[in-house]
Amino acid sequence: MLLEAPTVPTSPIALLHSLLELRREITKEGEARFQQWHSKIKRPEFIPSARNLAYYLALRWRDLRAIQMALMPWGLSSLGRIESRVLPNLDAVINTLGALCHTHEALPPRPALDAFFAGDCQLRRQTEELFGPIRGKRHVRIMVTLPTEAGTDPQWSVALLRQGMNCARINCAHDDPATWEAMIGHLRVASQLTGQPCKILMDLGGPKPRIAEIAPAMVRLHRGDRLRLTRQICPEGSEIPQLTCSLPEILPQLEVGQRIWIDDGHIGGQIIHKDEQGVEFTVTHCKEGQRLKVAKGLNFPDSDLRLCPLTESDRQHLAFASCHADIIGYSFVQSAEDIALLQRELENYCGDRPMGIIAKIETPKAIRALPEMIIQAAGRQPFGVMIARGDLAVEIGYQRLAEMQEEILWLCEAAHVPVVWATQVLENLVKKGVPSRAEITDAAMAERAECVMLNKGPYVGLAVDILDDVLARMEAHQQKKTPQLRALHSWQPCETETVAIGRQ
Repeated sequence: MLLEAPTVPTSPIALLHSLLELRREITKEGEARFQQWHSKIKRPEFIPSARNLAYYLALRWRDLRAIQMALMPWGLSSLGRIESRVLPNLDAVINTLGALCHTHEALPPRPALDAFFAGDCQLRRQTEELFGPIRGKRHVRIMVTLPTEAGTDPQWSVALLRQGMNCARINCAHDDPATWEAMIGHLRVASQLTGQPCKILMDLGGPKPRIAEIAPAMVRLHRGDRLRLTRQICPEGSEIPQLTCSLPEILPQLEVGQRIWIDDGHIGGQIIHKDEQGVEFTVTHCKEGQRLKVAKGLNFPDSDLRLCPLTESDRQHLAFASCHADIIGYSFVQSAEDIALLQRELENYCGDRPMGIIAKIETPKAIRALPEMIIQAAGRQPFGVMIARGDLAVEIGYQRLAEMQEEILWLCEAAHVPVVWATQVLENLVKKGVPSRAEITDAAMAERAECVMLNKGPYVGLAVDILDDVLARMEAHQQKKTPQLRALHSWQPCETETVAIGRQ
């Protein structure tokens, strides 16, 4: 199918005028937004990143497809890789077009090489500040969720560090402070033995709604079944199965017609009735005969739930984490105010010591608030973003996950903020020892992030080994969206395919 002709004039002089006007507009709009942010930024080194983010937002509010297509015949289609360097990239294209036109118009100065790549260097610095230095050929970090075994077996951490782990994640929803302290102690010793630095992330559980009780205990589901989500199990029983929620305060916030998802989207329903005790819903999606289980997560994608992202348990865990961890993982954060809340809590424990924060993006509200969250967090301390694809897919719909994942990556690159690619990375390999074809491709695409997270499982060491190899190979071909044009050896002339492939 032929592409539609661009509406922007294709002559170089007309295109030059279009780009100059575009530059004037985004500079004006971007600078206005940056000035709104400026007072919130306490780290001077983040100011260029914040300004670039403001310009990027102004740029991307426009549909640039016609301009991009018009630039392509002139070999100037680089706007597609503009994230980390908005004005330098525009200025480079404008100056090249000016040279083609032999114009005497006043043009912005052509950016120096250092200025052109300053954003990429800033992203590297921000990544190293959050995750520490890295050794070897790759730049993408590998984060591994620690199992309970890491607290009892000192050799577990030694083996994982040698295989390529760069950051260890402790999920505060599991185990206890004594186990966490043992994990961290073994990891610190292992880091000294191997010479491999390793940052520690402690991931707060947050206000995750879950099924607390089920009555009757054994429930097999079928489409069309009715269920009650209630504050407490009715002792006299009920005609339909009853569930209680670990966060009963959300029940008044639900409304008829809204959707409910259970167990990461494996079970779906729609609310058909609401009363003082809770809601009743009809099962719309499930595997026939699927069993309902306690502790499975609940998602309400149509509901604007008002929950404090720091639970009482989280506050208790912060006291421990502030003494032992390098980074705090912040679950279900949805606004700049939520970031400010965690910052105030950390000040009570850490004082002026800047503790790193990773915000887990899990809801549509968090996506919409991401620019303001970045300014609030990265303007004060080392900061990163985790694309928590499990809850995010349920909240926005699986069909939109890939699109939003890309947009989050672009936005964070514009702010020079590192991203963690998380949830089900090499899941089959970690748990069963054999990867699926699709998850190898997913792992390869994770090279566009600054860190990739693996969950715990019996074959996680093998997964780290393979992921290390995949990321190193992909970095030789691509960094972010920029092809590196490494020589392709698979199709060398005068050599058999077997020999060529074996050399790579």
